[in-house]
Amino acid sequence: QVQLVESGGGLVQPGGSLRLSCAASGFTLDHYAIGWFRQAPGKEREGLSCIITSDGSTFYASSVKGRFTISRDNAKNTVYLQMNSLNPEDTAVYYCAADPRSCNRSMDYWGKGTLVTVSS
Repeated sequence: QVQLVESGGGLVQPGGSLRLSCAASGFTLDHYAIGWFRQAPGKEREGLSCIITSDGSTFYASSVKGRFTISRDNAKNTVYLQMNSLNPEDTAVYYCAADPRSCNRSMDYWGKGTLVTVSS
């Protein structure tokens, strides 16, 4: 059974950092695209970053480029999202998703999300 579990969310002050983890089970990351998305209250889901785990190609939305970094540890079957210089507009539920074909908005498998709150 394919499962994705996010962790690492929490409360952080503006300017702070968090690292989110996306642990996969039921499949290996090697041949999947793994994406990070977020959804803030009253807003549409936003794609943030994606990694093609087979070759390490990465993609970023302009809103997070230079602040967020996606990486993977194939041995741990886990993808990470390092988030720096966080601001209150980054407050949202963050989701990871997996797809065997590509990075896209409707990926096949989704985690349940982890809440990130940026506030002083």
